[in-house]
Amino acid sequence: MVVKSGGVGAAEEGAAGAAVRRWVEAGGGRLVLDGGLATELEAHGADLNDPLWSAKCILSSPHLIRKVHLDYIEAGANIIITASYQATIQGFQSKGFSKEQSENLLTKSVEIAHEAREMFLKQHSDQSTPMHRPILVAASIGSYGAYLADGSEYSGDYGEAGTLEFLKDFHRRRLQVLAEARPDLIAFETIPNKLEAQAYVELLEECNISIPSWFSFNSKDGVHVVSGDSLIECATIANSCAKVGAVGINCTPPRFIHSLILTIRKVTDKPILIYPNSGERYDGEKKEWVIVRAICLRTGFIADHDHWSASIRQLGCMPGHRLHMGHTSESAKMINRGLVSVP
Repeated sequence: MVVKSGGVGAAEEGAAGAAVRRWVEAGGGRLVLDGGLATELEAHGADLNDPLWSAKCILSSPHLIRKVHLDYIEAGANIIITASYQATIQGFQSKGFSKEQSENLLTKSVEIAHEAREMFLKQHSDQSTPMHRPILVAASIGSYGAYLADGSEYSGDYGEAGTLEFLKDFHRRRLQVLAEARPDLIAFETIPNKLEAQAYVELLEECNISIPSWFSFNSKDGVHVVSGDSLIECATIANSCAKVGAVGINCTPPRFIHSLILTIRKVTDKPILIYPNSGERYDGEKKEWVIVRAICLRTGFIADHDHWSASIRQLGCMPGHRLHMGHTSESAKMINRGLVSVP
């Protein structure tokens, strides 16, 4: 979800912020994100037990990715996120692909999403009422820890690799290739520490990326990002860059969202987006999600969802300046059940 409130010194909005707000207005004051890609791919029979995770399907079954994208659009999503979260040039090269082939696979992740959108628009082109609903493609960029596939995206501990220049070198060409594929947005997701956020900001400027981006951090305590860095410091870094159109939280237990929204709003006037997980915790050794508290995930999600509404009202947000982005790990159908947006 994205909200608007005044009184916070922010970077000059620039083209990125203006584009986001135009899309919000075109969506009638709200936009909805798709849900979990990997969960749906597995539901369709994909085996994602691989360091590439969902990006494996760019190689083996692009038709499944296209189908999941299309399912989410049919269910009401305004934004579909590409299968590139764990797709990197280095990761593909480790599978024996050349640099050129690896770059082509990154491009393909965006092309698949574009194809799904075109399929939907073609299927609905004969409607008597023209469709004005925004349908946007966001190119996903996961953290360095996602490439490592060792759970460090949930700790932010990169050891000796944790230097600014190393992270910039790692992400630079990947960012350029995805931007050249012309998505509508670039989604820097599950950012675990402020160092990687700073690397992204510098790359956006140095590479002169004109496509609007969002920064989304993950938290395990409702105060800090998973590395222990202050969320306020991380959000401030995102706020400093005019190329960043929204700031938010993803892959975080729903019970923390209320406080995180309020924390982010202290340091930025940019739109705020949220797409939490179902409340589970990732076990890096077992490489699986585990339940950390005995609740019904559905009712617990709804209860926490109601709490977010309170924080939105507390901010005194004005209609027409709210971008509601929800993200569910249950299924595409849940978008139509109202679990992914705040009324």
